[in-house]
Amino acid sequence: MSLSGWVCVVTGASRGIGRGIALQLSEAGATVYITGRQEKTLKQTAAEVKERGGNCLPVICDSTNDKEIEELFERIKREQNGRLDMLVNNAYAGVHAVFENMGKKFWETDPTIWDSINNTGLRGHYFFSVYASRMMVDQGRGLIVTISSMGGLRYLFNVPYGVGKAACDRLAADMAVELKSRGVTSVSLWPGAVQTELVSQFVLEQDTVTGINSKFKDVFANGETTELSGKCIVNLAKDKNMMSLTGKVLMTCDLARRYGIQDVDGRSVADYTSLKFLLNQVPYLSWLSTVVPSFLRVPRFVLTLANGRF
Repeated sequence: MSLSGWVCVVTGASRGIGRGIALQLSEAGATVYITGRQEKTLKQTAAEVKERGGNCLPVICDSTNDKEIEELFERIKREQNGRLDMLVNNAYAGVHAVFENMGKKFWETDPTIWDSINNTGLRGHYFFSVYASRMMVDQGRGLIVTISSMGGLRYLFNVPYGVGKAACDRLAADMAVELKSRGVTSVSLWPGAVQTELVSQFVLEQDTVTGINSKFKDVFANGETTELSGKCIVNLAKDKNMMSLTGKVLMTCDLARRYGIQDVDGRSVADYTSLKFLLNQVPYLSWLSTVVPSFLRVPRFVLTLANGRF
């Protein structure tokens, strides 16, 4: 119960990574407010948290509705005597839009896809961060984690997706500049390929997916569980040197290595900066992965050389 007494907010926690994070935070003893638009799925997450002995408060809150966001934080102030220790910016509504438009160029796509991908995500993250920061600055401590992806570094899926993820990384970094002197840490977290419900629906359960080659599908087939990000965040929150990481982009594989953790199903975490892993993604070089030591890693910028669709 290492986070006993902590008050946390996880946005978009009805399913996927958000649900996994809520489960891990509550299992560590935190009181977790989870947000989403669907009451049924929120209550399902809350029920699972309760089964594990955790404390979870489901709140219907649309991340594109400014008033609902403000009301959520007013409620937390009342119920928790002004205490808020952590915000996880995870809400995202662009998965359907991404997969329904796979293989299309940006000029072939309805421009409103930008809003589908970035309103609930990037814009919502900023609004949540403003209200959370006001509470955290007043108490002189806090942690804001913004869930992003490798799409912030190199082309992945489409133009609005990559621009939005790069902006999420910049949001976390720039907030860190202004929050550091107030005792609040802000980081961006890149999960690896994650076996979410929607990834299973759109990728793993399909024989072929337009715009995605088989290697990409294989990476997801061996991907992280939805709870690994939560394990990483719990360990980050306990880190006495957490502030030394503020403003940085952290990968789940970075934190798994730093804290010596495995996924919840006992598997080791794929290291996307491992030379062995990268060589294995290139058919004519994959044989080299059998002789390269697993501890050899490449600088993160090398990942930009990979094809955006693997």
